[in-house]
Amino acid sequence: MLGKEIGIDLGTVNVLVYVVGKGIVLQEPSVVAISVEEDKIVAVGEEARAMLGRTPGAFEVVRPLRDGVIADYMVTERMLHYFLRKAGGMSPFFRPRVMISVPYGVTSVERRAVRKAALDAGASRAYLIPEPLAAAIGAGLPTASPSGNMVVDLGGGASEAAVIAMNGIVVASSVRVGGLRLDEAIVAYVRRKYNLIIGQPTAEQAKIQIGSALPLDEPLSMEIQGRDQVAGLPRTIELNTEEITEALEEPLAAMVNVVKSVLERTPPELSSDIIERGITLLGGTALLRRMDELITQETGVPAWIAEAPMACVATGAAKGLEQFDILRRSVPDMDG
Repeated sequence: MLGKEIGIDLGTVNVLVYVVGKGIVLQEPSVVAISVEEDKIVAVGEEARAMLGRTPGAFEVVRPLRDGVIADYMVTERMLHYFLRKAGGMSPFFRPRVMISVPYGVTSVERRAVRKAALDAGASRAYLIPEPLAAAIGAGLPTASPSGNMVVDLGGGASEAAVIAMNGIVVASSVRVGGLRLDEAIVAYVRRKYNLIIGQPTAEQAKIQIGSALPLDEPLSMEIQGRDQVAGLPRTIELNTEEITEALEEPLAAMVNVVKSVLERTPPELSSDIIERGITLLGGTALLRRMDELITQETGVPAWIAEAPMACVATGAAKGLEQFDILRRSVPDMDG
């Protein structure tokens, strides 16, 4: 066991890398900048994200993952190779063993693509773990016990809810609506209400700074800049929390419905465990103000945010390598 053991949360918006013995060593946007003429990668991660919406025609900035799965295989493989090297997981003599999280319900073709990308990027072995299970392990829930644990992973590309017992997923559901869809909803709202065109990074900034899933007692506000749709000139407007909450109503309702659909299909014995323990929220969108309160209000089950919600999946994937022999009995296709 001379090679490193690495857990990877391969997300639509961010990639997190956890090295066993070191913890989270890398968290970067899953964004790649490509030179159109040379078809060559010029920037990856934070550097590429800074170029979003700002590049001349000679460069293209892309997200190689969409809705939690690979949309562009070649770019994903090169991005993974870059992140593994940057995380210090690559050695000329010993290649790392890697556990990668995949969304619940991905197809066998999508699973093979993720596994092959990891192997081509330099892993000696690549295993796959369902995202909700990795999230539950990373959050420190007693996943091996026969009692029910419910996790809701609100990621950038997809939202997943699952009930876990005995190291396996009892019931789960996912919807390809996540943080990016929230940003798109804000872009559409500002265009519709103010005739102002803004980019995704601006919408994301507004969501983080003043966004809330439910109205706040004291709404926040901020100035945002964009291009006037009619005059075509730059313009500044002031947005407040109430407007962001209104803009997010539809995608947030889709996320809540996923939670409800899982609760409706949960066996009664496990339902009582969930009412007692509550719903654990993870992922970046769990950090949206009053998100936990919205889910509690809509389901009647208390919801709470896990510690370090964005790191749970990568942490759980790495811990999954340590518990590999136990998990492989309850997780089909873990070997790929």
